Amino acid sequence: MKSLKATTLSLLFSFTFFGIAFSQTLETEVLREIGAAPSADRIEADISKLVSFGTRHTLSDTTSDTRGIGAARRWIKAEFERISEECGGCLEVFYVRDYIDGENRIPQPVEIVNVIAIQRGTSDPNRFVVMSGDIDSRVSDVMDGESESPGANDNASGVAGALEAARVLTNYEFEGSIMYAALSGEEQGLFGGEILAEYAKEKGWDIKGVLNNDMIGNIQGINQVIDNTTARVFSEGTRAVETEREGRIRRFTGGEVDSPSRNLARYVDKMADLYIRNLDVMMIYRLDRFGRGGHHRPFNEAGFPGVRIMETNEDYNRQHQDLRTEDGVEYGDVLDEVEFDFAAKLTGLNAVVMASMSWAPSPPAEVGIEGAVRPSTTLKWKALDPDQNPQLAGYKIYWRLTDANQWQKSEFVPADKTEHTLENVVIDNYYFGVASVSEDGFESPVVFPGPAGSFGD
Repeated sequence: MKSLKATTLSLLFSFTFFGIAFSQTLETEVLREIGAAPSADRIEADISKLVSFGTRHTLSDTTSDTRGIGAARRWIKAEFERISEECGGCLEVFYVRDYIDGENRIPQPVEIVNVIAIQRGTSDPNRFVVMSGDIDSRVSDVMDGESESPGANDNASGVAGALEAARVLTNYEFEGSIMYAALSGEEQGLFGGEILAEYAKEKGWDIKGVLNNDMIGNIQGINQVIDNTTARVFSEGTRAVETEREGRIRRFTGGEVDSPSRNLARYVDKMADLYIRNLDVMMIYRLDRFGRGGHHRPFNEAGFPGVRIMETNEDYNRQHQDLRTEDGVEYGDVLDEVEFDFAAKLTGLNAVVMASMSWAPSPPAEVGIEGAVRPSTTLKWKALDPDQNPQLAGYKIYWRLTDANQWQKSEFVPADKTEHTLENVVIDNYYFGVASVSEDGFESPVVFPGPAGSFGD
């Protein structure tokens, strides 16, 4: 594995700002390199392999070596282990599993098994950003564990993306940890995510972001639109774990559109604009698609920031359908309908987000704000642990108009300060936040003040 500076030393172009040396070209070039690195051919091979198991339904065969979800998850684990061998054992690969019983879509006890690979950070190993995809597939009958259910786009594409992101990012070392997760039981009730979220809480993992990739390989929608230049990011507006007291505070101070998940979505959008060519992210101000759900939701419900990344135009004839042709219309989630270059592009977006967050210091904690009845605004935050964040150069205060969807203005503050006043910036007219910044220019997501925006203080 290569360290950041060893990889890009020849790209350094330093400048000094408030006495802090930055290397803007280093940040820009290495993230562009990562964003372009995912291979469409490798993603195609991985999706093809997952499709070859016939069905990956949660209730399907678990003992066969060639068919069913058991064979699929064992292959995924072996693939993560092979990636780890190539980087000198840099991944911790294991199962996180539990039994589910008594649910509507699970009539008898079934073991839900997630495949996890962790790339540990060098200085802050308990801080995580997660990329996930779903192993299981389904056809028209959600209880049918026997029929052919290729699940090529939904969601072999997400699992293939996680595998490919691991191949790319294990070439680098990061201060924070990265987790690659292949989750099970999604179609039966988001059980894999629930199990992993509970496991993370038991382990005390500090998860700063979950990137749930569910269908990242389709560019042609049932609406007849063909578009390989856009993607959607769904995020909750207020934290699922908000207390009644915190809700009262938010009512008077704002934060309805500034949950940590929403600011994680803004971060994804920003990374796409800066580092992924021909990709525009559409931020959807909704937890998920109307009346539907995804595997980021259990993490939100456990208090972790999480978003769903996916294609913009869905073809519902290719989702949750028996393989068939009716009235000249083909149904089923088959391999031929996956656009592998597009899946590689969205994998690159995930990789850039995870790399940037893991090279950046941890998001600021205990962010507070003052400024009522005065012509200035003061923000305060808790100093980051220098042992966990040796790369810290300082903080950036951001602000935007209250009806703007992205941060508009910023001001840098050196690392030895934990308070800063914006003179002649009236608190009533803007929303504010604070991000941490590394010596190489990598930034954390922006943290909105108070409990509404907390990334897990």
